[in-house]
Order: sequence, then structure tokens, then C-alpha cells
Amino acid sequence: MPETAPVWAIVVLPVALAVAAVVTAGFDAVLSGAAGRGPAGGIRRAGRRAAAPVREALRLLVQQPRRTTAADRLLGRLGVVLVPVAAVLAGAVLPWGFRAVSDPSVGVVWFNAMEALAWAAVWLAGWGPNAVLSLIGGYRFLAQGLAYELPHMFALTTAALGAESLRVGDVVAAQEGVWFVVWMPVAFAVYLLSALAMAFWGPFAHPLARDAAGGAAAELAGVDRLVFLGGRWLLLVVTAGFSVPLFLGGGHGPLLPGWAWTLLKTAAVLALLVILRRALPVLRMERYMETAWMVLVPLTLLQALFVAVVVLNR
Repeated sequence: MPETAPVWAIVVLPVALAVAAVVTAGFDAVLSGAAGRGPAGGIRRAGRRAAAPVREALRLLVQQPRRTTAADRLLGRLGVVLVPVAAVLAGAVLPWGFRAVSDPSVGVVWFNAMEALAWAAVWLAGWGPNAVLSLIGGYRFLAQGLAYELPHMFALTTAALGAESLRVGDVVAAQEGVWFVVWMPVAFAVYLLSALAMAFWGPFAHPLARDAAGGAAAELAGVDRLVFLGGRWLLLVVTAGFSVPLFLGGGHGPLLPGWAWTLLKTAAVLALLVILRRALPVLRMERYMETAWMVLVPLTLLQALFVAVVVLNR
């Protein structure tokens, strides 16, 4: 069972997540620039593209907030703030090597509960401005959440079932020999899809789509927009990082220390998610909901059944 991290890790956790989010955003900006302008330009141009998220953050810090008529500022601001808060709280059970800020007996359930908090946050951010397009974005995220949550929950349950525990530390310890991704590939693939959906990013960016002028973020400007969209990157980092203890063996690996393996595996998953954003188009809600209910749910149920049979016959 992994040890609990010292008290100072509580302060380090949000800083580390923020740094990882900025680095991932910079990597995505480099890929976006390369796709738009071709390979020419060299290291200097790539460096400017990588720094684009930082420049955008500084621009938003000095931008004036946008106000709409009869807006519910309290609920809107609460929704904006809760997006990064949900990401940081979910990251509290994320092991760094074999140590986490907290390792409760229901750590897998805690992570899923923070996902539900992100649901509420995005919907409140869309509701608060009292504007049609932002409200459409909020309701799109609710529809998307209903579609991805059930297969996502089954994927989490499958990993917990393989370890016979809801404690994240026990899930990591159960993979000392064989990683769960080897005999739970369907659950791993579904989890990666739900990681994109939880962060409403890439092919699941319909809640912020251009046809609704930015959807849930349509009326956000200045610091509000920075916190909301920054929280989305934090959610992406946390969900990618959580796949490591669930399916990729956590800190287990040869030669390198546990924290180094966690870092390398998380970076690999994040790179894969960024590439998937470029490879897959934005999905319409009705098409994804049909696929989720008719394909993903049966597949994850079969995967969970297979794992249950293996566990019962150990």
C-alpha cells in the first residue's frame, strides 16, 4: 500500500498540475502550428508556439470581464471556479509514484464524485450569464455527461474489481506483476475516451463548439475565461494521470524510481490524447450518445464480466 504524502504536498499538488497543464497546452499549440503552417520555421518558431498559452493567459488577466443583462453572477462565478477546484480535488488521490496526498478506502469513488462536481460546474458556468448560447453549451455538457458517465463508471469499476478494492493504492499494488491494461484493454480504451469527454476537449468539445459561439464559455472573458479554460486543461491532466494507477501499473517499472515512471506514463497518455484531438473530428451529441449506449456500455459490461470471472477463479 502506498504511503501518504507529507503535508507540503497539498500545496505542491495544484502547482504541479498547473505546470503540467501549461506544458500540455504548449505541446498542443506546437502541433496546431505545425498542422497549419507545415514543418518549416525551426526551433525559434516552435518556441513561440509553445509559449502561446502563457501569452494568452497574460492577455486574459488584463482583459475586462463581460457582463450580460440579469446574469446570476454568483452561480456563474461559482461554476467557473469549481472547474479547476474539481480537478485539484480529483488529483488528491492521484499517486505520485507510490505516494498520494490522500489514499482513502474509496479513492476510486472519490475521483468519480469529482467528475460529477465538474458536471455541475460547467452547467452553472453556462447558466450564470443568462444567455442563450452559453446555456446551450451547458446543456450539451449534461447530455454528453449522461452518455459517457456509465461506460466511464464501468471502466473505473473494472479496475477496482481487478484489485478487489476501491483504494487507489491497492489498485497500483495489484499491478506489480501484470498491468491491468494487458487484460482490460476495452476498459482502458473507454477510460481514455471518457477522459477527453470529462475535459470537454478534442472530439468532445461540442459544449464549447463554434456553432454556439463558444457554448458554455461564450460570455466568459478576462479572468473568468482564464480560470474556466485553465480548469479544462487541469481536468485533462488529472484524468490522463489517473489512467496510470488504474491501468498502467502506477509507479511500477524497471530501473527508474516510481515517480519517474509515473511522470513518463502520464506524459505518454497526455501525448496520445493531444494526438487524438488532431485525429478525430468533434462528435455531435446524438451520434455519440447512440454509440455510447449501443456499443460502449455493452463492451464495458462484457469486460467487467470477464474480469469478475478471472478474479473469482484465482
